[in-house]
Amino acid sequence: MDNWNGIGSLLIACIEIILLLNLLFFSDRNRINNTANLVIFLLMIYQAFEFLICWAGFASPLMVYLAFVDISFLPALNLILIFRLLDYRNKAWGLIFLPAISFVIYYAFVINQFKVASCAVLYASYYYPLGELYGTFYYLPIVISMILLVRIILKNEEKKKKFIAKVLLTGNVIISIPVITGFILMFTGNYYLVSKMESIMCKFAFFYTLSLGAISLYNSKRNNGRNDTQHIPDN
Repeated sequence: MDNWNGIGSLLIACIEIILLLNLLFFSDRNRINNTANLVIFLLMIYQAFEFLICWAGFASPLMVYLAFVDISFLPALNLILIFRLLDYRNKAWGLIFLPAISFVIYYAFVINQFKVASCAVLYASYYYPLGELYGTFYYLPIVISMILLVRIILKNEEKKKKFIAKVLLTGNVIISIPVITGFILMFTGNYYLVSKMESIMCKFAFFYTLSLGAISLYNSKRNNGRNDTQHIPDN
C-alpha cells in the first residue's frame, strides 16, 4: 500500500471504539461517566473523519466542516465534565456551548472555504475561516478546566475526587503540549503547527481518552467493591 496517510487516525479510532464498548459494558451509567464516554465518542468520530479524509480521499469541504463540527463541542463538554465532578448545578450550563454553536452556524455558510492543506500518517492540516478566533474560543474552556481541576486537587478533601482530578489534569496537560509549543513557535515567526493544531491535539487527546476511560471505571459502584472509596453520586 502506497498511501499511509490517515492510517494513524484509523488505528486510534479502532482503539477508542474498543475502549468505549468496554466502558459501556463495564462502567456504571451516571452523569460523570456518560459525559466522559461522550467525549471519547466524539474523539473517535473525529479520527474516523480524518481517516476518510486523508486515506479514503473524501477530502471535500463538507467532510472537513463535519470534522470541525465534531471537535468544536469537545472543550465545552470537557468543562461540563469538570462541573459535574464539582457538583455544580446551573441552568446556564447551556451557554457554554454558545461559541461552538455560533461557529458551526457561521461555518455552515462558508463551507467552501474549508480545505485540506496536507495529510500525513498521524495528522492533517486545514485551511478554514477565522482560525485565530476559533482557536481562542476552543482553548479557553480547556484552560478553565485545568484551573478548576487544580482547585479540586488543592482544596477538595474527598480522596476519590482528588484522584479523578489528578488523572484528568494530567490528560489536559498532555493535550495542551502542542498548543503551548505552537504558540511559542508562532511568537518566533514559525507558523508550522498552527494549521495542524486541531489534528495534532486530537492525537495527543488519545492519552486523554485513556484518562477518561480510567475515571469511568474508577467511578463505578462495581469498582468500589474492590476499594474503600465512596462512589461519587449521580447529580
